Amino acid sequence: MFIELLTIADPNSWTNMFSLGDGVTWLEKIVRPIIIYITLVVLLRLVGKRELAQLNPLDLVVILSLSNTVQNAIIGDDTSLVGGIVGACALLAINYAVAYVKYRWPKVEAVTEGKPITLIEDGRIDHAMLKHELMTESDLDIVAHENGLEDASEIKQLVLNPNGSFLVEGKDDIRDDKFKHDVLNKIDELSKQINTLTASLAKTS
Repeated sequence: MFIELLTIADPNSWTNMFSLGDGVTWLEKIVRPIIIYITLVVLLRLVGKRELAQLNPLDLVVILSLSNTVQNAIIGDDTSLVGGIVGACALLAINYAVAYVKYRWPKVEAVTEGKPITLIEDGRIDHAMLKHELMTESDLDIVAHENGLEDASEIKQLVLNPNGSFLVEGKDDIRDDKFKHDVLNKIDELSKQINTLTASLAKTS
């Protein structure tokens, strides 16, 4: 414990904390995160949107592994506090710059992120687009389950957004049946609550 206190009191420990590692330049700390950022954007754009959608454990593993894989490429041989802060600032700066460019010129967004893709229209599956996104009909069933539907046959329209989220519209008759079912369930719950309240009032009187 006493040795640890001496280490904290050592001025050199504070100096090293607020300085870059040996042989590391400020330019390197700024350029590395920018290169990795651009590379990941391009790769995710090329492989499609299913990785962002994380339809199965394999997609999740890939996304989680990406961050660990590029970590060393971002920080290099420098693990200093200042180096981490500079790298984080560089990432935030490039992301802000890209967001600003997309805001000023909407066409840039279509180039960097792509456009929404319709996988199901009027209940019909677009197998060509499904193949383009490397998705199977089982994946469509998963999306249906996540939105309270039995399977893809109950989907009227399914749109895959650039950010990996899905816009799901169920068929009209399916939605009506589910709405009626939910209403009946709520009425049944209210009836039970009323009966319970009536019984409790009868006991007290």
